[in-house]
Amino acid sequence: MLDSTAAVAAERQGKNARQLLEVVARETGDEGIAISVVTILELAHGITRADTAERRENRQRFLDELLSVVPIQPVTIQIALRAGQIDGQSQARGIRIPLSDLLIGVSALELGYGVGTANLRHFQSIPGLNVISI
Repeated sequence: MLDSTAAVAAERQGKNARQLLEVVARETGDEGIAISVVTILELAHGITRADTAERRENRQRFLDELLSVVPIQPVTIQIALRAGQIDGQSQARGIRIPLSDLLIGVSALELGYGVGTANLRHFQSIPGLNVISI
């Protein structure tokens, strides 16, 4: 499951979504790649915050292409319950995981994925999650 940081890094390098997916599949040996609906939220936020029309158009094109080729996974009740449990346990130990990263990570756990990310710190705080540096 791809985190938005992987998509942002690829877009900043001038890669399109298909090129990102090829790199991920080559590095992981797995073509089963998905994204969370939360990742869509994060990418839409980045499109809106773009500082130029060109950057906004490039980001929108990247997201549109990603949406056309990758399955989108929802946040289900089971994911929300497990995220709440992990969040409670983590905060009891003084560890705070941003809600968006927690939902993406727990979605990956529930669905049998690892997380491909450039943000290792937050995802490595989620017990049992396979985190892949992209």
